[in-house]
Amino acid sequence: MELNKTPIARALVFAGLIGLSANLSGCGNAEATDSSAKTNETEVISIPVETRPLTSGSITFTYNTTAILEAKEEAFVVARASGIIEHIHVEEGDYVEKGQTLAQLDKKRYELNLARAKADLRGIEQELNKINKVYSQKLVSDDTFDKLTAQYEAAQATLRLAELDLKETTITAPISGYIAERNAKVGNLTESFQREKMFHIVQQKELQGIVYLPESELRNLRQGQSATLTVPAITEHVAAYVDRISPVVDAQTGTFKVTLQVPNDDERLKAGMFSEVALNYARRENAMLMPRKALVSIDNQTSVFVVHDGVASKVDVALGFEEGDVVEVTEGLNGDESVVTAGHQNLKDQSPVEVVNS
Repeated sequence: MELNKTPIARALVFAGLIGLSANLSGCGNAEATDSSAKTNETEVISIPVETRPLTSGSITFTYNTTAILEAKEEAFVVARASGIIEHIHVEEGDYVEKGQTLAQLDKKRYELNLARAKADLRGIEQELNKINKVYSQKLVSDDTFDKLTAQYEAAQATLRLAELDLKETTITAPISGYIAERNAKVGNLTESFQREKMFHIVQQKELQGIVYLPESELRNLRQGQSATLTVPAITEHVAAYVDRISPVVDAQTGTFKVTLQVPNDDERLKAGMFSEVALNYARRENAMLMPRKALVSIDNQTSVFVVHDGVASKVDVALGFEEGDVVEVTEGLNGDESVVTAGHQNLKDQSPVEVVNS
């Protein structure tokens, strides 16, 4: 007998199909529910940033420029007498005192001139002595006496000139300092007041720096104002001050000249060194400070991002003094915040962040 042809068999088969359909339907609903749950979940991504807390300290308002250090006192030595150089007593780098002998010229000709001037003076002096004895007795005319007196005075002047010429054959230092350059050589002929300089002497106990500032800075400067020099050659900061301020402004460049005095007692600095100059206009104590790299400028407005409970909030700030990598905050913050210093390029207001300070 075939089971599928009986009423009971057909009933059993129908019931099995219904159960299978129900099971299949139940599996489909479960998968749909899981997919819906995954779709409704929102994944939150935090942006990694670095932060720095605000600090309190002093800050100086400065104007930055550059200057080449120069010797405040220097002298170019030239010969006043003509002659052959016989001896040179100093070399480059030597320190000399004012009046010290630098070189010696051949002085034989000048010694002979001096001897002749002395002889001429003695002859006129003897003749004048004879005239004086008879002049009081009116035996010699006034004209003769006056002429002889004038000759005597001229002979005295000639003697003094001969002595001076002889003295100038010895080349001496006009100032104390170091021999920066020696151009003289033994055997060379010097001409009086020649253009070629025999020696260059510099005094380096005090140096100076010349800077040219725009006319808008004239109101901020005063004599005695402090300045800080950074000299790359010695990798140190050097204290200086404003010595002189030019009273006029160059109409062509719109700048005025400022001379800085640079003490150099230990002579670490040398004339000709390059320096970076920071003119200190004013100083403020207990200022609210933060790193310059925390600033964000959008639409001419300066802002920072402040992190609180994992959220970065954009805050507009007003700035005061600026010095190097540090700026003063005058408005917008209280002083106890931490500001974003790295990673703020990708931030928006109320962005979730993760602080990853090194």
